[in-house]
Amino acid sequence: MNNMTPRQIVEQLDRYIIGQAAAKKAVAIALRNRYRRAQLPEPVQEEITPKNIIMMGPTGVGKTEIARRLAKLVDAPFVKVEATKFTEVGYVGRDVESMIRDLVEASIRMVKDKMMEKVKVEAARNAENILVDALVHAPKKTAAPANPFMAMLPPGYGGQQQTPPPDPAETEKLKTRRREIRESLQSGYMEDILVDIEVEEQGNPGGDMSGMGVEINIQDMLGNILPKKTKKRRVTVREARKILEQAEAMKLIDMDEVNSRAIEAAERDGIIFIDEIDKVAGRGNTQGPDVSREGVQRDILPLVEGSTVMTKYGPVKTDYILFIAAGAFHVSKVSDLIPELQGRFPIKVELQSLTKEDFKAILSQPENAITKQYSALLSVDHVLVRFTDDALDEMAAYAFEVNESSENIGARRLHTIMESLLEDISYNAGGDYPDVDLTIDAAYVREHLAPLVASKDLRKFIL
Repeated sequence: MNNMTPRQIVEQLDRYIIGQAAAKKAVAIALRNRYRRAQLPEPVQEEITPKNIIMMGPTGVGKTEIARRLAKLVDAPFVKVEATKFTEVGYVGRDVESMIRDLVEASIRMVKDKMMEKVKVEAARNAENILVDALVHAPKKTAAPANPFMAMLPPGYGGQQQTPPPDPAETEKLKTRRREIRESLQSGYMEDILVDIEVEEQGNPGGDMSGMGVEINIQDMLGNILPKKTKKRRVTVREARKILEQAEAMKLIDMDEVNSRAIEAAERDGIIFIDEIDKVAGRGNTQGPDVSREGVQRDILPLVEGSTVMTKYGPVKTDYILFIAAGAFHVSKVSDLIPELQGRFPIKVELQSLTKEDFKAILSQPENAITKQYSALLSVDHVLVRFTDDALDEMAAYAFEVNESSENIGARRLHTIMESLLEDISYNAGGDYPDVDLTIDAAYVREHLAPLVASKDLRKFIL
């Protein structure tokens, strides 16, 4: 568990997200409370549950990004789901418990990646041995008898063929050849050579009995009883090394331990972000397509309150999973949710619409600022783009103006602005010339964006 203080968490979020101090403060406190709970005696821990959060605000102001960055900070299992994708039990669609199964899958991937990283060196060594065998074309060992009872009989009995003794000269020649191949592999001289390797076929013989909340995988049930199918692939040494290292790493880790650790991580550190929660809030209409809205809320309620969900990896308790719900709440209000669900989200935070100053800050301050992204993209084709301060002012003003005069889509409007601004440059840049320095100033911005903003889209008035 990460032991960052709330102030440190907010500082980290400030590196990527502009403004929304109230939301950052709320999630930082919720995260720190998890660390505080982990330091208490176990009887006290069981009594303390996370305080779930509802974020209210228009689209594009940072609701999803705050939750996503928060999960990355503490390396916690995280999953984002859309409330509108779920249906009430009895209707066709996804049941709400699938969000817990998705969280466990995300946790499995995280834990497996960490454990595979620990055996990376040994897996690379094993993969290299397999590559050497494949490139040397060493004689294969005698296959085991198809009938396991034949292995109990003496050699030569029942049609078994005896393996002839190896020739010493051939053995020495093979050793020399293997040593030469290994040296060539380690020096990188054979990366583009084609090699035949055997890989396991990736099948999906399982099924999801979502109506019962249980997933069944036939291959997992039968384990090693069924022989694993393999197929030959001809790939370059570079690609073969990646495939074999992955396969060898999987052999070196204990999947039972992975599953156990993953379930524990999901239960203790898991974060579920439920977007568009306002779309399932009732507005007094109990007929037609809205009939299952309240049913979805009732189905979500047990998960948030704390229950046990069966997954193919085992039972998962949801008591200590942190739920963060978000919605624009333009038409409905938080009070339109059923009272029981409102009570399980005690922290309510309102995110503010972005101002002109916010847009300018988004363009320049974050580590992954959109101007830095486009500059990096164009630098591939030797176009070195630089934005002046007055250009950023103009771009922020146009983004704010378009959001005010049409649909407010928040910071996503900047993608439209940047694409329109750099369209000609992106089209003409082909990497055929040496480095070109290009400065984008306010005049350039006005020249390319003023017609876009001035033109009125009449399509919305056509019936």
